[in-house]
Amino acid sequence: MTDDVVALQREPQGSPTSEIEKYRHPILFYSLSTAIPWAFWFAAAYVSHITPTNKFLALTVSLLLVAGLLAPALVAFAMMWPDPDLRNDLKRRMFSLRAVRPVYLFLTCFLMLGSVLLAQAISLLFGYSADQFNLAGKASFSAGLLPAWFMLFLAPTIEELAWHSYGTDCLRNRMNLLSVSLLFAVYWALWHMPLSLIQGYYHSNVAASGFLYSLNFSFSLIPFVILMNWLYYKTHRNILIAIAFHITAGSFNELFATHPDSKIIQTILLSILSVVLIVSDRDFFLRRANSET
Repeated sequence: MTDDVVALQREPQGSPTSEIEKYRHPILFYSLSTAIPWAFWFAAAYVSHITPTNKFLALTVSLLLVAGLLAPALVAFAMMWPDPDLRNDLKRRMFSLRAVRPVYLFLTCFLMLGSVLLAQAISLLFGYSADQFNLAGKASFSAGLLPAWFMLFLAPTIEELAWHSYGTDCLRNRMNLLSVSLLFAVYWALWHMPLSLIQGYYHSNVAASGFLYSLNFSFSLIPFVILMNWLYYKTHRNILIAIAFHITAGSFNELFATHPDSKIIQTILLSILSVVLIVSDRDFFLRRANSET
């Protein structure tokens, strides 16, 4: 066993105790974080089908999209800001990477790149084209008047300011990490649902590509959330890590001309990795946050 593996096993097990005891209102947080975005996004879906080439309506769609994205973060900040302990906890986790071990920073930045490249390489064995390794000339979706590549950075940043400032910890305060990850993955798949109705948007294009690919998108959230939460708690609940991991997931899957079937292979690879992590570090995933360490 290498020294690096030993060091990883000796890492703090990511089991916050008193740190998350004040994150107490999951029902309120998730109710508001669903109802408000859905109201904006159903409106955006309606507007997007009126006159797609109308610039004013395209701008309206963009504003409604962003408003929906912002809502959970604003809810989270509103719930944290009155409490000075939660404010200090938020600041500590948002503005520094000094406590992050290099191995976790490397995985945050390059795990998703490695998974999509490996998936494409495996697809070659089944007769798929090597053209998948070419850089995509343009993004596969539109977001009203907002550039798609801008949304690939904006959306993950805003989302993780909600999910990993308050949303994950308020669940972790009540259950083990595996349960948190599985529950949130299901919720997140449902949360994205109205986006599939917005003409030209990524989730709408996935839905139009067929049931299998829609199913893969939903299922892919399970290993993705498990891996993101693994990194999040291994880095002492660092929000920047969650943001960066989310950005790389979207950006690297848009960077190449990846065949949709290769994305299914990628989901399988990430699922295998998730199972390996859970089996090899069961205590990390199955211990309650408020249990004895």
